Parts: sequence; structure tokens; C-alpha cells
Amino acid sequence: MRKNWTNSLALLAVVLTLGGCATSKEKLLPHDDTTMLDIWNVETGGGTARQLLDARQALRRPLTEADVHAAPDVQARYTRTAQNEIYRQFHRLPNPDLLMYVFPHLAGSDPVPVPGYTTLFPLYQRVQYALPGERVEDY
Repeated sequence: MRKNWTNSLALLAVVLTLGGCATSKEKLLPHDDTTMLDIWNVETGGGTARQLLDARQALRRPLTEADVHAAPDVQARYTRTAQNEIYRQFHRLPNPDLLMYVFPHLAGSDPVPVPGYTTLFPLYQRVQYALPGERVEDY
């Protein structure tokens, strides 16, 4: 009884598998002259956004060479950054810097040569900032 049942199940699986292979590719995936751009335009609402962008581009005037060269200088004066705002409101109080030159030397348990270099130390341990309206001239 069990052998009959498994044989019929195996026969059914083979018939279904072969039936799936019998379908033609053209029937499952019809090929027409539609391009990917056409499909994209249909799915995303068409070329209305593209037409609007093209219309905007047509109305814009091109920059002259003088405008291109003057733009960084002009924009730098008007650009607000967090750094500009902090330095404008909270000026740094004077804290003289001390320069120290470290001569070339050997360092470590295995003498490794270290080239000479200059380092900078602030005179005071912490940097102090003035409150808005406080004196900020050098002492």
C-alpha cells in the first residue's frame, strides 16, 4: 500500500516538473519594443519631472568667467558656519604659546632614532573664552 502511494506521488512530481518545462519562454516573458526608460517613466509618473527640470535649465543664465572667479570670495564673507558663530560670540582670551624644540635623539628599549621636531605648549593649562561683550584686546 505504501509503495503504491509513494510511486503515485513520484509520478505526479515528475509530470508537474516536465509540465513546467513545456511552457515556452515567449509565453512566460513576452518581448516587445519597450525600453527600460519607458518602463521607468511609466512607473515613476512619466517625464513630467524631467520636463520641469528641462524648463528650469532653459531659464537659467550661464555664469560668466568673472562670476566663477569671484564666487568663492563673495560667498566666504556671507557663509555662516558653527566655527564662525562661536568665534564671533566667544572670543578666545590671550594664552601665549611656548615653542620648544626637541633635538634628535634615540628612544625606546631598542634605540630608535627620532628626528628633531618643534612642539607647542600653551602657557596656561586651559583655553579660556570671553563671554559676549567682555574685553578681548590683547593684554
